[in-house]
Amino acid sequence: MSLTMRLAAVFVLAGAASPCWAADPDWAAVGHALGKEGAMQPGGIYRVALPRTDLKVSLDGVPLKPGFALGSWLAFEPSGDAAMVMGDLVLTQDEVNPVMKKMEESGIEVTALHNHLLRAEPATMYMHVMGHGDPVKLAQALHAALQLSKTPFETASGGSQPPAMDLDTAGIDKILGAQGKANGGVLQYGIPRAEKIEDEGMPVPPALGSAIAINFQPTGGSKAAITGDFVLIAQEVNPVAKALRENGIEVTAIHNHMLDESPRLFFMHFWANDDARTLAAGLRAALDNVNIARS
Repeated sequence: MSLTMRLAAVFVLAGAASPCWAADPDWAAVGHALGKEGAMQPGGIYRVALPRTDLKVSLDGVPLKPGFALGSWLAFEPSGDAAMVMGDLVLTQDEVNPVMKKMEESGIEVTALHNHLLRAEPATMYMHVMGHGDPVKLAQALHAALQLSKTPFETASGGSQPPAMDLDTAGIDKILGAQGKANGGVLQYGIPRAEKIEDEGMPVPPALGSAIAINFQPTGGSKAAITGDFVLIAQEVNPVAKALRENGIEVTAIHNHMLDESPRLFFMHFWANDDARTLAAGLRAALDNVNIARS
């Protein structure tokens, strides 16, 4: 999309009148417009989780939990009197074109469309989006587009507790050099890169999608399925792919998520189901080829 078209899209989303947002957006109003409340994240990011709890997807006989590989999300970052939104939307194949058409009509950019996994049944696609403007109007436009999918907006009830994590979480933490977080029966890691990442001059902090994501889903007997994506610069792509494959981890996709980021980034998705500590060691070997932030 040309700069002129982008500015026009921002004008449409922001409205002809002067912006109504002061320094701190009313995030409650944004959540109301989107149809689901979010939570504040480090870096002043307002992030809304939209897991596809309606989908029953399996891969190589493993039923995938929503937080493992079916987690749509949208994240808003204040930008003066407006905001930037980025997101990753999990869609079935028949949902892709209606949602994309509505995004285009609303002036929201679709920055990528691709798979994350192989052999998943039913197949899911992942649509990355980006927009600038009044955050409430952005949220309204995103809600209108997502209504053309079966994406649930209800917050899951907290009635039943997830099963105990059948993994050596402390051991995996030690191997990866990071602390995981249990979420809906999935052990999740977000590992930031060392560089400052920007898109169109705005910072893209980890909560906006620039962190390396690693998820472990227990599959019994100290085994786990793993998936996620490595966030890489060009010279890291092949060394990381080699390290993963040498350690029995399948590379399932390599692609972009953004269009104008700096430095240029590539996202590498992966899959395996084996002994959790063995897989953690393979992931560590791959991480050793990446310029990750050191604590």
